[in-house]
Amino acid sequence: MNEKQRLEQQRVKSVEPADKKSEKDYSKYFQSVYIPPNLKEARKRSRAAVQYYKDFQIDEDLKGMGEGLKFYIRTYGCQMNEHDTEVMAGIFMQLGYKPTDMVEDADVILLNTCAIRENAENKVFGEIGHLKHLKTEKPDMLIGVCGCMSQEESVVNKILQKHPHVDMIFGTHNIHRLPQILKEAYMSKAMVVEVWSKEGDVIENLPKVRKGNIKAWVNIMYGCDKFCTYCIVPYTRGKERSRRPEDIIQEVRELAAQGYKEITLLGQNVNAYGKDFEDIEYGLGDLMDDLRKIDIPRIRFTTSHPRDFDDRLIEVLAKKGNLMEHIHLPVQSGSSEILKIMGRKYTREQYLELVRKIKAAIPDVSLSTDIIVGFPNETEEQFEETLSLYKEVGFETAYTFIYSPREGTPAAKMKDNIPVEVKKERLQRLNEVVNAYSKAAMEKYEGQTVEVLVEGESKNNPDILAGYTRKNKLVNFKGPKSAIGKLVKVKITKAKTWSLDGEMVGAADAVGVEA
Repeated sequence: MNEKQRLEQQRVKSVEPADKKSEKDYSKYFQSVYIPPNLKEARKRSRAAVQYYKDFQIDEDLKGMGEGLKFYIRTYGCQMNEHDTEVMAGIFMQLGYKPTDMVEDADVILLNTCAIRENAENKVFGEIGHLKHLKTEKPDMLIGVCGCMSQEESVVNKILQKHPHVDMIFGTHNIHRLPQILKEAYMSKAMVVEVWSKEGDVIENLPKVRKGNIKAWVNIMYGCDKFCTYCIVPYTRGKERSRRPEDIIQEVRELAAQGYKEITLLGQNVNAYGKDFEDIEYGLGDLMDDLRKIDIPRIRFTTSHPRDFDDRLIEVLAKKGNLMEHIHLPVQSGSSEILKIMGRKYTREQYLELVRKIKAAIPDVSLSTDIIVGFPNETEEQFEETLSLYKEVGFETAYTFIYSPREGTPAAKMKDNIPVEVKKERLQRLNEVVNAYSKAAMEKYEGQTVEVLVEGESKNNPDILAGYTRKNKLVNFKGPKSAIGKLVKVKITKAKTWSLDGEMVGAADAVGVEA
């Protein structure tokens, strides 16, 4: 651990829980290490502040603190949170803790939270409330809240005021400081709050406990600089900062050597990878071109922003091989006017032109997307534009949402002038289109033989195996348990709206089987 990291250890704040009847603002307890979302200030970010650390290690005096104790992490939200949970689990294990799937058996409980929508926050606060009873039964148990919600001042204030049974709160930029935070929580009777407003560094060699040995997340960058008006992520995750390519390539090589069959490259805006490098010109397309030469059967990436999806990336993806022909390309709206208010920095026409280029290079590509309905000032005509764009592109699936205001974002200051009934009605109409197009895409597979990466038993029937095609379609079929973790050929016998049924006909011969 270097001197800078040692100095940062001193920034932990211990605060006394608030009286429930108090209406006092408790932001002063963490203001020195936290600044609430501010668009004007956030746009002044300096790239020079990013530091790379490759010497992460746990202090010797902290190792063993978890001997005989168990930890439990509940994860909400995106794949990035799943990856963060793997890192925290790795740190717990190095401290001597053992994992448990039973919250009642845990000595430390962490809620790794998501701030993208109000519904996600409500679920977390509901869980915090439920844990109060468990804390009463096990007073020595530690309860912690981390992740994106912890970066929001209003959330931290609410926990301080209404949930004094929480022992620690820490943010997205200091997961690597979990050992020090745990130590402080054990030593202090007060709530430990460590939330950094700093943009975060890139820290390598963090331990991980991956879920399974078939598929793995590989984080290639952090943060987002796009500042869509509705999105809290640029504030909770900080500015865009890319890992060095040599570190990513080494991690993927190690995963291949360990027998992993699929990796997914992660980033809040993965297409912006490398744009912050000042010493080399090296983007996502270049990284994918290098990674495809590694002997690992499948490589995916998420999440894309259309604005940064360049010709070099399209050129490399067209080579296929172990690069999957499925692209998740969030559009959010089919109306140029709404896209402008959202701050997406592209028009309907520009998005369609990008789709045209992708399809020209990869004719059999499968496209999925994200769509928000009921954004402030969205008219019926503008919503109809979203429906027409969906049909014109021919998306095979979509994640659809009703607009959810996020405190601190520019859109939250706009009048939420779309009635709830209208929002729900539009979401229903959109989902009818989504379902129809998904079913039509699935029906094309009937009679085809596809390559499936078998992930395990079906959740609904242990006698059935389940896995995914190259285009990320769920396939259920009968087969031997020995097929789990392998690539097999499956002949599709029945198409459903969201999955396929089939019969296993053999092992996949090579990477690149159409699916």
